[in-house]
Amino acid sequence: MQHEGFSRTAYLVALRRAAHQSLDSPKIFDDPLACRILDPIDDPRRKNFARRADTRRRAFMAVRSRYAEDQLARATARGVRQYVILGAGLDTYAYRSQSGVRVFEVDHHSTQSWKRRLLHQSGIAIPDAVTFVPADFEREPLDQTLLANGFRLDQPAFFAWLGVTMYLTRESAVGTFRFIASMPAGSGVAFDYVLDPAELSPGLRFRQHLIARAVAGLGEPFRLYFRPSDLAQLLKELGFSAVEDLGPAEIDERYFAGRNDGLRVSPGWGHLCSAWVILDR
Repeated sequence: MQHEGFSRTAYLVALRRAAHQSLDSPKIFDDPLACRILDPIDDPRRKNFARRADTRRRAFMAVRSRYAEDQLARATARGVRQYVILGAGLDTYAYRSQSGVRVFEVDHHSTQSWKRRLLHQSGIAIPDAVTFVPADFEREPLDQTLLANGFRLDQPAFFAWLGVTMYLTRESAVGTFRFIASMPAGSGVAFDYVLDPAELSPGLRFRQHLIARAVAGLGEPFRLYFRPSDLAQLLKELGFSAVEDLGPAEIDERYFAGRNDGLRVSPGWGHLCSAWVILDR
């Protein structure tokens, strides 16, 4: 994260989510505000970005948001009324949802300030149910930061943590997982992670290297990778009772089967995962 300005990777993710709305049919993730929130940005790259964007990366950015909101729907059906978006970027859930949940958007203060300006300039109203929580994952304890902003530690919550783990130290990521696992029964988290390069074929490892080099050039280098088996063991040791891990092939089977436009995420190196605290399946 570049502390002097907003997150460049958050912007690129938002561009891909917006491109998905106009380029892909049927949409995997329907977000009527994905383009509107970007309207105030005067950036000539926006016009041609949709054509240049890598299809599989666009598909992954769309499907990971869909996956998180699918898991959130499971949580709210069980009565969860607190939703924490860690590294919220330009996520628009809180501004298009009628779910009635209280939303805590957690992000670095500079990215959050940038988002609030965009919301204002694009005429997107901020509901009363939204709380902006400025935080630095590496330097501030998440539980105390949330508590200071009205979060209830004695009530279950669902967390979305997209596009963040790969930029953290292992200590910081494990600390966040440990905090979520300590929440009351029914709590859960949906997140994505980058596969350990040792798990990849040479071709995919090279593609991963190119992406890692590109984001490092934006000041946001990859720092953390996982092996699926190691991650599953870690989550269960921390106290999660149900863990789902979807690799590229499983993501395609669940979300992209039967399409005739070739949109899919595999082959790839990004995984989607959810973990729950004492959840009956």
